[in-house]
Amino acid sequence: STIRMCNSKKNSAPLIYRVTNLTQCFQHTVLVWFPCFYLWVCAPFYCLYLRFYDNGRISLSSLCCAKTQTDRNTLCPQILAVLVIHLERLRGFRSSIFLFLFWTLAVICSLVPLRANIQTIIDEVCAFPNPCPVEDASFLSKVLFWWYGRLVVKGYRSPLQAEDLWSLREEDTSEKIIFWIIMLCFLPQTRQESALNGTQALGYKLSEQTQLLRKLHKEQISGFCLLRTLAKNFGPYFLTGTLCLVIQDAFMFSIPQVLSLLLGFVRDEDAPLWKGYLFAFLMFLLSCLQSLFNHQYMYTCFSVGMRVKTAVMGLVYRKSLVINSAARRTCTVGEIVNLVSADTQKLMDFVVYFNAVWVAPIEIALCLFFLWQRLGPSALAGIATVILIFPLNGFIAKMRSKLQVQMKYMDGRIKLMNEILSGIKILKFYAWENAFRERVLGYREKELNALKKSQILYSISIASFNSSTFLVHLIIVVIAFAMFGVYVLIDEKHVLDAQKVFVSMALINILKAPLSQLPFAMSTTMQAVVSLKRLGKFLCQDELKLDSVERAPYHPGECISLSLFSDFALTYNSLLAHIDGVVIDNGQRGSLVAVVGHVGSGKSSLLSAMLGEMEKKSGHVTVSGSVAYVPQQAWIQNATLKDNILFGHERKDSWYQSVLEACALLPDLGILPARDATEIGEKGLNLSGGQKQRVSLARAVYRKADIYLLDDPLSAVDAHVGQHIFEKVIGPNGVLKNKTRILVTHGLSFLPQADLILVMEDGEITEMGSYAELLSRKNTFADFVKAFSVCERKESATHRGNGDMGSASIQTMEAISDTEQEQDQEEVGRLTHADKAHTGRVKLEMYVEYFRTIGLAFIIPIIFLYAFQQAASLAYNYWLSLWADEPVVNGTQVDTDLKLGVFGALGFAQGIAIFGTTVAISLGGIIASRHLHLELLNNVLHSPMSFFESTPSGNLLNRFSKEIDAIDCMIPDGLKMMLGYVFKLLEVCIIVLMATPFAGVIILPLTLLYAFIQSFYVATSCQLRRLESVSRSPIYTHFNETVQGAGVIRAFGEQSRFILLANSRVDHNQTSYFPRFVATRWLAVNLEFLGNLLVLAAAILSVMGRATLSPGIVGLAVSKITLQVTGILSWIVRAWTDVENNIVSVERVKEYAETTKEAPWTIEDSPLPSDWPKSGSIGFQEYGLQYRRGLDWALKEISLSVNEREKVGIVGRTGAGKSSLALGIFRILEAAKGKIFIDGINIAEIGLHQLRSRITIIPQDPVLFSGSLRMNLDPFDGYTDEEVWRALELAHLKNFVSGLPDKLNHECSEGGENLSLGQRQLVCLARALLRKTKILVLDEATAAVDLETDNLIQSTIRTQFEDCTVLTIAHRLNTIMDYTRVIVMDRGHITEMDSPNNLISQRGQFYQMCREAGLV
Repeated sequence: STIRMCNSKKNSAPLIYRVTNLTQCFQHTVLVWFPCFYLWVCAPFYCLYLRFYDNGRISLSSLCCAKTQTDRNTLCPQILAVLVIHLERLRGFRSSIFLFLFWTLAVICSLVPLRANIQTIIDEVCAFPNPCPVEDASFLSKVLFWWYGRLVVKGYRSPLQAEDLWSLREEDTSEKIIFWIIMLCFLPQTRQESALNGTQALGYKLSEQTQLLRKLHKEQISGFCLLRTLAKNFGPYFLTGTLCLVIQDAFMFSIPQVLSLLLGFVRDEDAPLWKGYLFAFLMFLLSCLQSLFNHQYMYTCFSVGMRVKTAVMGLVYRKSLVINSAARRTCTVGEIVNLVSADTQKLMDFVVYFNAVWVAPIEIALCLFFLWQRLGPSALAGIATVILIFPLNGFIAKMRSKLQVQMKYMDGRIKLMNEILSGIKILKFYAWENAFRERVLGYREKELNALKKSQILYSISIASFNSSTFLVHLIIVVIAFAMFGVYVLIDEKHVLDAQKVFVSMALINILKAPLSQLPFAMSTTMQAVVSLKRLGKFLCQDELKLDSVERAPYHPGECISLSLFSDFALTYNSLLAHIDGVVIDNGQRGSLVAVVGHVGSGKSSLLSAMLGEMEKKSGHVTVSGSVAYVPQQAWIQNATLKDNILFGHERKDSWYQSVLEACALLPDLGILPARDATEIGEKGLNLSGGQKQRVSLARAVYRKADIYLLDDPLSAVDAHVGQHIFEKVIGPNGVLKNKTRILVTHGLSFLPQADLILVMEDGEITEMGSYAELLSRKNTFADFVKAFSVCERKESATHRGNGDMGSASIQTMEAISDTEQEQDQEEVGRLTHADKAHTGRVKLEMYVEYFRTIGLAFIIPIIFLYAFQQAASLAYNYWLSLWADEPVVNGTQVDTDLKLGVFGALGFAQGIAIFGTTVAISLGGIIASRHLHLELLNNVLHSPMSFFESTPSGNLLNRFSKEIDAIDCMIPDGLKMMLGYVFKLLEVCIIVLMATPFAGVIILPLTLLYAFIQSFYVATSCQLRRLESVSRSPIYTHFNETVQGAGVIRAFGEQSRFILLANSRVDHNQTSYFPRFVATRWLAVNLEFLGNLLVLAAAILSVMGRATLSPGIVGLAVSKITLQVTGILSWIVRAWTDVENNIVSVERVKEYAETTKEAPWTIEDSPLPSDWPKSGSIGFQEYGLQYRRGLDWALKEISLSVNEREKVGIVGRTGAGKSSLALGIFRILEAAKGKIFIDGINIAEIGLHQLRSRITIIPQDPVLFSGSLRMNLDPFDGYTDEEVWRALELAHLKNFVSGLPDKLNHECSEGGENLSLGQRQLVCLARALLRKTKILVLDEATAAVDLETDNLIQSTIRTQFEDCTVLTIAHRLNTIMDYTRVIVMDRGHITEMDSPNNLISQRGQFYQMCREAGLV
């Protein structure tokens, strides 16, 4: 029923699609030739038939002529058909069944290709709904960028939106680019590496030094391999641009020659007029062609730069998914974000300026050659100047390269900001904002100092893009001075006429560009080499080895087998060894394997080994079937709850509901504002610890995998919820009963139901067997069970309604009011706000704000210096024209020494003014930048917690990296250029009007037209800049999220889906970047055409008025305009737009000044005793709390008094308001009504830091920051080393820290990842012991530790905080049974409150809990 031809694959689609979806080959052969075959075979027989049939002759009519018109298809059959038609006419046939069948067959056979072509067009439209018009543009449209005009008009009429932008061309998409990059670069490299590994496997033991050298070599090779691959991929297209550059140079050098001819014409009164007009038009034509080829070159460079950016981002992202844990510790999220922001930008700059490295020396040589032709040996003076100046510039460049440490400080600052944003809740609880603010400002100050020195050196150097630095100008003045001086001084008969002066000046002006661009290009190349090394270093980091785990297809026999491992752990430096022949059998009913052991014994490392997340030293691991993994710390995406559970899989309603029910998530759905459509904040910010863990578990259960690796999923949930999950999910009767489950746990009550128990100690499995077997052996395990079984039994159950004792969300977890339920579910569930682009032109207030931060003291001298500089420039040029017009007496000119001296002095004065303006603007920019960064940092740190939940960290990181970088460098550079060119334009207009006053008639309409084009461009360009900034934030957020959840993504095999997500984000960003750089080309082509019209006008007016004009003034006017005004016009608008585009950064940084802030940190005149709180009593007076206006009350009129030294336990289900009480005490949330008193002082009347620094919390999520262990305990350095060691001893960490090489200075990695979760929890306890305040709040503080450690912590708290008031949000019920009081909460009310014994005797809610817990 299907036709298979030309290697087509068999298709299983319905018949109609199978007929129409035939292969291209079949459509272009069989379907074309079948009607023809019929015609050729049957035609002879039909002609024979016609021979015996004669019905008279039919005369030739117009209808008959129309029938004989051949179409464009196969010609031979058509000619045959035409011959048959005429034969029929001659034999008197009016209709023909033979031809009718031919035409019918032809039509039927052409319907299939027609349908295929229509489908192709529809697919293209669907794939690229708004295709880029450059694809279909004509040659002229491409050259002049007319195809871009429609977008400019649209942007002028109304602010552009993301949907107005074109789709990326296929060759610019991430998928296409990365595919070729990987094919060209990384497959050959992989082969080389496997060969290298093969030699290593022969048993050679390399010394450490050799390994280090090999690693450095590998990094270098990797960087250059990347460069070679990029060159292979984008080189051919880049070379077409280079060809345009060479042609542009040819036209550039032709213009001074034509100028020479024009000036010769003006001087020669007998020359015919047509020659003058010819030279004028020729100059206009050459200027236009130079402009067009230049902008085609720039367009090509930026296109290649854009593709390089896509390629590098894609490679870095893919690499971040495969690097191993050791490499991950050396590459923080901040550094990876910097690779995709700063380093990609350096490579893009390299693409644009690389050609200058070899073109500039050729241009310099050509300039000097043409000068030799004009001035003879005097040109040697210019050559000598150029040769002498380069060592000086080299010295300056070397000094600047030493200051490139600015990048290092920026890396450190971004890395620290990323950590601050991740751990902002902890900073607020501990009132540590100031300490971390000072750390950030320390990095910032070093960064700005390096930047300041670099900018001053830049002002002196000739490495400048816009060739207006002091040294560039000085070189030009010195070259002109030296050449003209030597020329007139070596021979009195040497006369400087207009032709010599202005053609030489035109050539010297051409010399300005390569002289300035060569060092700039070399500096950019050096920076690109550094960036390539950084990228190379990252891209050659060690990856997870695929052979660490042998993957086998699932069969219901052996599921996981392990034998002899000697291995470094995933997150901390314990050694995992001697795991011998563990075979986990999955027969008919599935097996449950429990892994138990103390904190840091290697339990999580064992699971990591099974996932292949660790470096295998020896032995082997075999895993049969698919794997699902629940990490110890839940990784939650910034997506809806439903998307977090489905994790890229299709939703099957019945299974989805049963997973929610099994994982105890159904009660939570009733609490969430939009049920499972509620958006979860980054890292699960608006979920409690227990909710996060259950969502993480639900994600794994929904997978229906063969093997489940569960890393202590029950630690963060309450005992009764844990019991529910064990029964419904993990246990012998749970939904996973037929699966292999490996459960790391601290809960002894679950162990009797395990088929196999592994007991771990110091990275070794010390015992293994069933529960009964291990007890009968009476070893360590049996003693441990005996000691803790009482505690465990007491807490084996709690009240059925009692949910997770999680830290409450700042965004509400309460039921929402009736009015809100009516809202659209998606809107109600939305939490984070995407980065929004402002629309329209940048407001004037932004400029005022920027200049106000610089201050008038800087602005007035800058304006004065610019005016002085341009006055000196005008005098310098006018003096030259007077010199050129000086009459020649006896073959010489008079006072040449004086003229030369004045000429040199004016040039030098102008240079000094340029140096002054450049330095002043750079310093002013640094002042503004320092102020704006400080303001941004203060605004962010003073924001309440709700702000951080609704603002993705990518948005904030974008502000602190890219936007601050723009304020540091881009705005001052733009201002330098804009002011320089505006004053230069004024000078040019004055010169033109002096030479040809009639030019004023042309200048006025040209200015209006110029302003008109400029207004179109600025509106569109600014909006594109905003859209590009906004679309950049999601890239950083996604990178951030992926790096942190790489282990989970790999375990679930979701790498390809995340790569597609990253591709779509990068492509979305490039859709606004592409039109942005084309806009600049469109503007430049149009404006330079206007400038060239001005050239034409000035040249024609000079030709017409040659009788009245002197050659000097004509030379001045035409050379100044021809070689400068075209550039000046487009540079002013581009500089202005750059300033406006980058002022958007000020706008985006200032955005957070408007957001709501929390109360002041300190209140100066507050009557707060220095030893407050002295007793630690707490009083609530009709206290009420709301998370958001319009939502239900989280706490309702709580009146409560806690006496000094009282120990109070707080219990209740999720959403009962337990954590809300803690948040209220710390004023993380402000009271909606009522008051809280501590020691009789209303806490609302004192500063937040005054409050938070005097009370202590041990939070649920233990957060550590990168830095020393001591800094993590005492960031203000307020305690002695003895006090710190004492706190560590009491927190049972002294032995561990003493064993570290650096002891207290041990460097914690980002997020404290080189410590286990339990150890991090103990560090939090040590912080509390160090502060030792009169009030302590425990928020599920022992969730992540084993029972023995929990016992130690509880005993420490009882002894060390005996004199303190302790509030415990209880997790394990037995821990609060000896407390003075227990508060039972429900729906924001206190339902019961008394001592545990009294509450039990009252037989109320608490009694019910205790009875079920076996405590009564």
